[in-house]
Amino acid sequence: MNKKSASSKYSELDDVYGSLDLSKRLPKSQFPAEEQDPRNVFNAVRDELMLDGNSRQNLATFCQTWVDDEIRELMDLSIDKNMIDKDEYPQTAELESRCVRMLADLWHSPDPENTLGCSTIGSSEAAMLGGLALKWQWRKKRIAQGLSTDKPNLICGPVQICWHKFARYFDVELREVPLEGDRLILNAEEVLKRADENTIGVVPTLGVTFTCQYEPVKEINDALDKLQLETGLDIPVHVDGASGGFLAPFCAPELEWDFRLPRVKSVNSSGHKFGLAPLGAGWIVWREATDLPEELIFNVNYLGGNMPTFALNFSRPGGQIVAQYYNFLRLGRDGYAKIHNACYTTAQYLAREIEKLGPFEMLFDGNSKEGIPALAWKIKDGAKVSYSLYDIADKLRSRGWQVPAYSMPANREDLIIQRILVRHGVSLDLASLLVDDFKRTLEYFEKHPVSIPLSDEDGVSFNHN
Repeated sequence: MNKKSASSKYSELDDVYGSLDLSKRLPKSQFPAEEQDPRNVFNAVRDELMLDGNSRQNLATFCQTWVDDEIRELMDLSIDKNMIDKDEYPQTAELESRCVRMLADLWHSPDPENTLGCSTIGSSEAAMLGGLALKWQWRKKRIAQGLSTDKPNLICGPVQICWHKFARYFDVELREVPLEGDRLILNAEEVLKRADENTIGVVPTLGVTFTCQYEPVKEINDALDKLQLETGLDIPVHVDGASGGFLAPFCAPELEWDFRLPRVKSVNSSGHKFGLAPLGAGWIVWREATDLPEELIFNVNYLGGNMPTFALNFSRPGGQIVAQYYNFLRLGRDGYAKIHNACYTTAQYLAREIEKLGPFEMLFDGNSKEGIPALAWKIKDGAKVSYSLYDIADKLRSRGWQVPAYSMPANREDLIIQRILVRHGVSLDLASLLVDDFKRTLEYFEKHPVSIPLSDEDGVSFNHN
């Protein structure tokens, strides 16, 4: 046996952490020159992933962090399926179409069999498609009337960053309604103050990022109906149902927010949030096929067949769509309701227990008729505490919990709140462990004050925001 083969044989018998591959740092900037043993590289990369947070304890994210074994197997079977290549993977494409029709039915489209929609990488892409359809429909109408099309605007409340991106990318004025006093969400009155002939649409959010509340879609819809009667302005609605689109149909079915309201022309939602699919699944569905302008539909034939496409992304994985269809079949309406109602129960338990601790005031307590399974709170006005919500968030991270504290948007930047999202997999028992850690955190700060007291003319008050 020559020296080279002996060395190679010896290397194969090495323990992973006794190998030459792991006797040095991994490349961080320069592209490596030589190949290495896959077992060693796998273990090295896996070790680096240990430094990430535990996703199950991430109570900041809206995204799904738990899936069952069957979904993992379906994802493995679909790892090579390209969602855009409908000629090569026709059955995966068929599953996508079935999901669109099922969602159209769930959201009360007047013609769920024949309306249009598609999967996307996430709800942000879906939202942009909804916004583009609003802009093109508005522009076509204005051109037909011989009117200017250079000043489109979109009205919304305090929104997720995707709508800021949409406005900037596609040259639309974003009329984002600032918060005032105790009004922390969009309402009809504020919409009417900003609506005009250049308004391409109004976007109420079914589950606001900051407080988790549902914005009043029906109230806004009815106000726009009245506006049309009075002025002739016909302004459509797109519902950003990133979270609520997979919650309200099961846990608040009497709530009118979807295509039951004729002015609602499109809905986006995240399959990878409360749709329970793995990360990378979003949906956009239009009320009727005519609500998606034909100009936004492209036909390509270079993948082996003539295929229409209107998503922003082209190549993308099909596994998430397969998993979404599995969830629809596996759970049905009853299963989704059971899972999500359990989340609401846990959220309400957490709201009660945290409020009992004394210095906190709940802004949203997980009411299924008013928002998503979550809770948001602030420190009570005048509470004598020597810590901030940021201090609490930082201390809880030492136990792995990610419970974010943040300031509200304009004009309530002075208001600091903290929030917990309760998703599938956050059990009541896990929540009780969080409450125990919360209590220990407050006990720690009683013994070790961290914030500097601020003085005022009445004596000493404490920096609690």
